Amino acid sequence: MTQAILNDGTKVFCLRKPEAKMLDHHVEGYLQNGIKINDGDVVFDVGANVGVFGIRAIQKAKNVHAYCFEPIPDIYAVLSKNALEYGGGMIHTFRMGVSDAPAKATFTYFPNTPALSTLHPEEWEKDPKAFSKAVKGTMKNPPDGMKWMRLIPSFLSGLIAFVLVRGKRKVECDLNTLSSVIEKERIEKIDLLKIDCEGAEWSVLKGISDQHWPLIKSLVIEVHDLDGRLNKIQNLLGEKGFSQLHHEREIGLEDSVMFNLFALR
Repeated sequence: MTQAILNDGTKVFCLRKPEAKMLDHHVEGYLQNGIKINDGDVVFDVGANVGVFGIRAIQKAKNVHAYCFEPIPDIYAVLSKNALEYGGGMIHTFRMGVSDAPAKATFTYFPNTPALSTLHPEEWEKDPKAFSKAVKGTMKNPPDGMKWMRLIPSFLSGLIAFVLVRGKRKVECDLNTLSSVIEKERIEKIDLLKIDCEGAEWSVLKGISDQHWPLIKSLVIEVHDLDGRLNKIQNLLGEKGFSQLHHEREIGLEDSVMFNLFALR
């Protein structure tokens, strides 16, 4: 565990300093197209990683509570440390993955690039060049404070991708549903549900019971659009009363299957 200083001077604990800055870069990408955090909001962060989004959420407005879910033990330890040191009692952490049923599951953990750790490594395997493309896109559009990445020759993206995924490990983690947490924690509303869980987004949504959907006011979801998943999720959200739907690829990820989907009632 180490510490990173983000561009505005905010300190966070992390496993990899460049990754912490990359996670922070994604925060503003989530908070657009009508997605906002207001005073008194309740935010759920599925796929919280080390908690950068949770920290930013409680900074955005007063009396915001962030419920952060992370299954990988090494990553969760950092999330928990950030909540303790910087959460002020407003960041609530859960060492669990979120799915459509309680279970034990084997995750693939990438120590060199923890944010890619996933329950579904096969999604990267379907296109062996997919991660290399994502690395190349990130090099073209790096976050503030990492503009030096543009100086790296693009042909090295494949080698960088190889190094990042080297040393992967299998880790057994608990899964549970969002509805079980809503009931146990007596949650009365979810103003924003953010889902970024490396391919498990459909299972997360299917774990929300019918009676709990009305509690959710807005969502932002990273969708891996394989086998028509983006369209399937949009149809589900439409059925649940979300009439304002917008999806887009992040700059630099135009050649990927990843979309950010924004949904409001």
